[in-house]
Amino acid sequence: MSWRAHRKAATVISLSITLCALFYWQSNNIHFQTSSCGCGSCPKENEDEGSWFSKRFNASFHPLMSRNSSVLNEKASKWWKGLQPFQGQPDYRVVVEKLFKLIPDKEYYRDGSPDRCRVCSVVGNSGNLKNSHYGPLIDASDFVLRINKGPTKGFEQDVGSKTTHRIIYPESAVDVDNSTHLVLVAFKPLDMEWLINVFTTHRVKHTYTRVKSTLQANTSLIMVINPSFMQYVHEAWLKKNGHQPSTGFLTVVLALHICDQVKVFGFGANKQGAWDHYFERIPPSFKTGGHKGSFEYDMIKELDKRDQIEMYRGW
Repeated sequence: MSWRAHRKAATVISLSITLCALFYWQSNNIHFQTSSCGCGSCPKENEDEGSWFSKRFNASFHPLMSRNSSVLNEKASKWWKGLQPFQGQPDYRVVVEKLFKLIPDKEYYRDGSPDRCRVCSVVGNSGNLKNSHYGPLIDASDFVLRINKGPTKGFEQDVGSKTTHRIIYPESAVDVDNSTHLVLVAFKPLDMEWLINVFTTHRVKHTYTRVKSTLQANTSLIMVINPSFMQYVHEAWLKKNGHQPSTGFLTVVLALHICDQVKVFGFGANKQGAWDHYFERIPPSFKTGGHKGSFEYDMIKELDKRDQIEMYRGW
């Protein structure tokens, strides 16, 4: 064999070895190459097409409103406006135009990548948080999402002190500090009108009950849950059980959409099997409204069972 032939053969062999080595490296580092997040564990990437979770989770439904995403299709509009259809509701398109003159018109949290590891704690209000000592674990998360009026002062050892997002509706509103995102769940157009009014005219003082006419919050950090997202949660996740999703369950699904790992605290009954709040006593006759709490809780337990969330029961 000539010198040129030997050299050509050596080149071919060397190239083959390089390609084999590269294939082996890629095969053994496939998680690094295709990982959907930068955490050690990225639960959503472990789901196969057609799985229980994949049949419900739809990443195309972004939970937070922008001017562009505020346009509702006919089905979503009919569903949302039918939740609380009493008289005196403002025109949706008009109120949305006013809304985005007050709050930022942004596309939030579309930054998912193999470099991001966002850990979020969703903190409900169950009495099972009493004496749980979960406070430091909750505060260690990047985002801490609290629901309705659940306080932190005086309960820091069990519920933590950090709040990055406070999810409310008008009838459950509380003041928040200047660094917290106030996230409105609007069950009707009047709720958006109320949000505008608490920072402007202060004229909306009553919905189906008396509501705050002023509110302390940083308007540059205010967000609004998209009505289309609410319909998606009701149909895809709850299979239309209950009249509407609760703020608690909406917050859990919100976290699944904007976070890489989700920890859930303060949902379900206390150690004695009673459904109460960690900060107040609830009378036995208390009604939960238009949502089906038992079905929602079963869904949260199923998410925990399938390792999509980590659920902390306090007992």
